[in-house]
Amino acid sequence: MVSIIERVGKALEPLMLVMGLVSPLATLPQLYKLFFSHSEHAAGLSLITWVLYAFIALLWTTYGLYHKNPTIWVGNCLGFIMYVGMVVGIIVLTGGTF
Repeated sequence: MVSIIERVGKALEPLMLVMGLVSPLATLPQLYKLFFSHSEHAAGLSLITWVLYAFIALLWTTYGLYHKNPTIWVGNCLGFIMYVGMVVGIIVLTGGTF
């Protein structure tokens, strides 16, 4: 017999895949501000924070690929791309402030 927890977990898989995609897309407004509308404020962003976000997303992507679990790796791979975009923008626009 399948437990309730297993059934709930199975039902959450598609939702979590969508949330894994939506979460990194929340970085798009930050990327827009960084590159197009408020690039003069790039020095106020923390390079260390965005590097850590990118590193963590890369680790989760690797973990998800290892376990062949797209719910984990798809969103984190997208997050990694977004976070690297922030890192590149901060470095290009500020010369690499911390």
